[in-house]
Amino acid sequence: MPRPFRDLALGAVLSLALLGGCETVTDIRGFIPDDESLSKIQVGLQNKRDVADLLGTPSTVAPFGEETWLYISRTTRTTAFFEPKVVAQHVVAVVFDEKGLVADVRRLELADGKVIRHVARVTPSPGKELSFLEQLIGNVGRFNTSRDNRTIPGGTGGLPDSAPRR
Repeated sequence: MPRPFRDLALGAVLSLALLGGCETVTDIRGFIPDDESLSKIQVGLQNKRDVADLLGTPSTVAPFGEETWLYISRTTRTTAFFEPKVVAQHVVAVVFDEKGLVADVRRLELADGKVIRHVARVTPSPGKELSFLEQLIGNVGRFNTSRDNRTIPGGTGGLPDSAPRR
């Protein structure tokens, strides 16, 4: 095979491999009940068991306030090695009153969400911060080369000869 043709073929194969790595992957997770099932829910008349029979078990239950069942679905797209980007999010919230009956059914989309910034604090610990150089040479001179005080696995553990052995 002539060298220019071989180089061109190799370049084409490498280009295709690189382009294949840039493929966008769409990932859909979660479950959202269809409109027909949601239309069967009657506010004030149905309880949790009825809702579970119609919609199935929820993705999660709200951890605070009134009891709320959440059915969540999220679609993300990832290209190559970049962070996934959320392109769609659907939430159905079924709110129950204190008697366990359906009080409200809400549909929420991605635009209804709120971005929460995480606080990046570090709890200081007591002690001295060591520099790289201190860490590197910190143990120099700390090793005991005397055979008498050395602990050997399965040995006497550095006990003097007069100590009782078990």
